[in-house]
Amino acid sequence: MKRRLFLVSLLVVLTVALFAQAQTEQVNEGGVWQPKKTITLIVPWGAGGASDQTARIVASNMEPLLDIKISVVNQPGASGATGQKSAYDAPKDGYTWSANADASVATYQVQDLTPSISHKDWRSYFAIATPCVITVNPDSAIVDWDSLVNAFQTRKVKVATAGIGAGGHIAVETFADQLNVSYNHVPYGGGNPAVVATVSGETEVVMQLSMEVADMLRAGKLRAIAVMDDKPLNISGVAEIPSVTSFKSDFPNVVFNFGLFIPRGIPENVATTIANAFEKAANTEQVKAFAATKGSNAVAIYGAEADAIMDNNASMIGWLMYDGGVTKINPESLGIMKL
Repeated sequence: MKRRLFLVSLLVVLTVALFAQAQTEQVNEGGVWQPKKTITLIVPWGAGGASDQTARIVASNMEPLLDIKISVVNQPGASGATGQKSAYDAPKDGYTWSANADASVATYQVQDLTPSISHKDWRSYFAIATPCVITVNPDSAIVDWDSLVNAFQTRKVKVATAGIGAGGHIAVETFADQLNVSYNHVPYGGGNPAVVATVSGETEVVMQLSMEVADMLRAGKLRAIAVMDDKPLNISGVAEIPSVTSFKSDFPNVVFNFGLFIPRGIPENVATTIANAFEKAANTEQVKAFAATKGSNAVAIYGAEADAIMDNNASMIGWLMYDGGVTKINPESLGIMKL
């Protein structure tokens, strides 16, 4: 009998303790959420790419603000859709995030990679904006804009990308559309492997993000032809990279935002706490200095402004991919109108 009473008493104590912990974590709406366990930040790409770099610099600056460890985990696959879906399928409690690019998340549904998950199902937090840079292997016969265009017009140039729908792929699709040329697409599991493939000579051209090519440009292992922006790009230790619009005035900007994505459905006080910590982290000197060394800009965009960016990309890039035959799903069938 005494043993039974002891077990009952122990069960009551444990139940009360667990209830108290839950109450502590889930503060009333409007209160400050204090995470009590490690936050998992899934990078759905390989290590070393723009998503990975952004995740690590932002997480390291958010940890002291949230007073909790943020564990960065790489889970590549399906152009980032595998890890992105893992983050979405996790409990909606604020403990599982993803790190990705606006363009990728905005087009997973039209690519049929996440059929039931729309870009509207995410809260977006952008920390770094980075343009795509047209670069080549230093041994390539491509040395300037004219030889670049001539190469694409006369042969199937091997172009490395991080995969269908990734920033570098959208860049080369934009290039092909603007110049009315085709190319030999060689996809890899992330931006860093795509860059390394071009450095090694496995491919000839890569149009990945400035964050991913900056170090190789500094080391002389890649040659820059143009930045896909309407202004020249300056990276420390690298000669000024001309704007693509200096060669083709109506060429559109190909600039992407990188940061955090958290599924909608988390408690509002949790979302508020994360947003406050993110804004402070994104505005730190560490993040700004990191972005500058990568030829990028530190930003702190979330909420309605980030939602508008996602809607615009879903339309602009979704229709570019559909019209170019990259995807088979008509964006209009998903409620995405052409802008």
